[in-house]
Amino acid sequence: MQISQVFERDGLPVSFEIFPPKGELPVEAAHALAAELSMLDPAFVSVTYSAGGSGNSERTIDVARMAKDDFDLAMMAHLTCMGATKNDVHQVLAAMRAAGIENVLALRGDSVEGVSTADFHFAKDLIPVAREAGFCVGAAAYPEGHIECLDFDESIRHLRQKQDAGAQFFVTQLFFDNACALRFLDAALNAGVTVPITFGIMPFLSKAQISRMVFMCGASLPSPIIKLLARYENDPASLRAAGIEYACEQLEGLAAEGVDGLHIYTMNQPAIAAAAMEALRASGAVV
Repeated sequence: MQISQVFERDGLPVSFEIFPPKGELPVEAAHALAAELSMLDPAFVSVTYSAGGSGNSERTIDVARMAKDDFDLAMMAHLTCMGATKNDVHQVLAAMRAAGIENVLALRGDSVEGVSTADFHFAKDLIPVAREAGFCVGAAAYPEGHIECLDFDESIRHLRQKQDAGAQFFVTQLFFDNACALRFLDAALNAGVTVPITFGIMPFLSKAQISRMVFMCGASLPSPIIKLLARYENDPASLRAAGIEYACEQLEGLAAEGVDGLHIYTMNQPAIAAAAMEALRASGAVV
């Protein structure tokens, strides 16, 4: 199924993200995860471009193919283009097509020391190539602006450029303040963005994890999270529970605002996806 069709159906689409497990048997390790996620009936599942962002697409494709074939899940494979040539990208797209994958999330990829751009400078350059190859193409959105872009308005212009290049939907980076996301949504709509935007949420599970996310993504920390971190600094189990509860409240709040979709960064933990779906169903946001 092409993911653009998901947003045409009734109901709120809720999707998950997973990453290829590390180790010599990534597909076997991912099989149990996909089985548990399939029971939650997600609208689609995305697979990141290899564990650690190394650019090795084989595991991404293998995991996506397994989940599609074994559990009939609508799958989306991440595709990055940092340092890639057009030939590199065409080879990966051909492998995805051979695996029966119909959807890709077109990304530039993180800057890597010693790796310069080749034929693609931005995600917007990759999008039309993937569209021409017959894929349904999504792109990333940044509710608080891209970490490398200090001008929020410029980030919104880049978003519109991705749509103009052929992006059929957007998936946002994680954020911890719904007010930021709603301001971003208003700005996107005012800039003429008309394709669906699904909002990504990742629960914080530890102080180290949230610190890493803040510096990697440029997400701001609202006061309620800072207070939770202080309260449960020496109680990891309670902090984890509070983080999942906070994420569920974010999801419920976004659903109440009528957003196009919700995307849950599961960190390969089915319990997180299950808690989110339970909260959304309890609130009536999802049937």
